[in-house]
Amino acid sequence: MRGGGRRDRVDVILAILETIYTEKNKAKPTHIMYKANLSHKLMDGYFKELMEKGIMEKFDDGGKTRIRLTEKGSEFLRELRKMKAFMESFGL
Repeated sequence: MRGGGRRDRVDVILAILETIYTEKNKAKPTHIMYKANLSHKLMDGYFKELMEKGIMEKFDDGGKTRIRLTEKGSEFLRELRKMKAFMESFGL
């Protein structure tokens, strides 16, 4: 994130995916919302898009809704991390 201002789209998506990943690929939607610092409305929009693109999915975990990365989502996260590191190596 640059200069303490608003996060860009890539930063938000990275925060969502990192939160799921760090929760052993099994995160509660509200936990993702808090850890990624999103409003409920913003979270719903990102969730819808990421699910439509096959990056993450909802599943039932003993009667509770959880979110996990798909195989495609895990690959996307790896590439997104590389892209962010590359940008940061140039001070961007």
